[in-house]
Amino acid sequence: MFNEFEKTKNWIENIKKFGSRLDLSRISKVLEELGNPQNDFKTIHVAGTNGKGSTASYIKSILLQAGYKVGIYTSPYVVKFNERISVNDTYISDSDVIKYANIVFPIWERLYKLGDVVTFFEVLTVICFLYFRDQKIDFGVIEVGLGGTLDATNVIVPEISVITNISYDHMNVLGNTLEAIALNKLGIVKPNIPLVTTVEKKELVPLFKEVTRKNNSKLTIIDQSDIEIKDISEVTKFGYKGKEYQTNLPGVFQIKNASLAVETILQLRDSTNLDVSDKDIKLGLVNTKWPGRFEIFNHNIILDGAHNIGGIEALSKTITKIYPEKYVKCLVSIMFDKEHEKIIEVLDNVCDEIYFTEFEYTRRADAEILYDESHHKNKKIVKDYKAVFSKLSNLKKNEILVVTGSLYFISEIRKLLIK
Repeated sequence: MFNEFEKTKNWIENIKKFGSRLDLSRISKVLEELGNPQNDFKTIHVAGTNGKGSTASYIKSILLQAGYKVGIYTSPYVVKFNERISVNDTYISDSDVIKYANIVFPIWERLYKLGDVVTFFEVLTVICFLYFRDQKIDFGVIEVGLGGTLDATNVIVPEISVITNISYDHMNVLGNTLEAIALNKLGIVKPNIPLVTTVEKKELVPLFKEVTRKNNSKLTIIDQSDIEIKDISEVTKFGYKGKEYQTNLPGVFQIKNASLAVETILQLRDSTNLDVSDKDIKLGLVNTKWPGRFEIFNHNIILDGAHNIGGIEALSKTITKIYPEKYVKCLVSIMFDKEHEKIIEVLDNVCDEIYFTEFEYTRRADAEILYDESHHKNKKIVKDYKAVFSKLSNLKKNEILVVTGSLYFISEIRKLLIK
């Protein structure tokens, strides 16, 4: 059993070596043995390729503003392990991680000896549900880890389901077509539970309609005609259904994420008499924070964990929109199992200088591979990411530095900036 946080965290992290197996049978067994804690609070389920975290954070912030006690479960973490699980903007404590790991471990060990290993993400999800139950939260905003259908979080029956968008990512698991990826994410749709989405690709709309029809679920697709862009700078202003809103998370894509959160709250207000005012919605959006997603430091350093095509295209559009006259330096490290060649192709067109680097993580691609895939005329390899960041962060007035390619990578850079 555990009595130190580092040893507890190491046990949880080391479960990764057994791999990830998408199957709800194991987590269902564990939760049933623990009294199905996921059924003791209301939930909102958020899936999608990009924007899950910020959409979930908007929803959480609005509910907090209205006075509800709210838990949020997200992944991966950017700075601290505990930030995956929080209640009312306070991360789960080290002592509580130890406490709930000690509850889960005997069950994990027994199943392990039987050859049925409960995975890393399943263990975290069980800890989250136990913690949320004991904290007596009003709502849990639950972000899907991977896909939807067989994701460990898909044991919940939410008040409403949310899907942000559909793009290419995790094709080795979810499928090589947008239709296959969409169908997997649509696995979170439950009978008679409404679905709200910002899905844009017209070819996917019939699939969304078919799945929701079969489940007798109300489908709401955010209509672009309901969204009006007011201003995109370091503060984003927009209109949705005739009302004006503002968020301190910059970016074109944040307007869609924020509109999706607003629509989710409006739907809940209409269907469940949720006590949230228009003022709560506006203040909730303004107060939302989401580290590592177009996060701006000193007005000239941008951290963005874009790690797939959809994310990097959104980053590119936002840089062009907010900083049309700036000289753009890019510091990049990407995971080897991502579509790094396509990601680099986008970056080649938005960066004036591009630096490929490395950090200590088993899945990161070698800088030489990324360098060779780039066709940029002004590209360099600097393997010491701390040294190159220190040098690049001394920026002139007309320059910005964009750090991107991986959430794990920008997490390392963020630690340097916070120091």
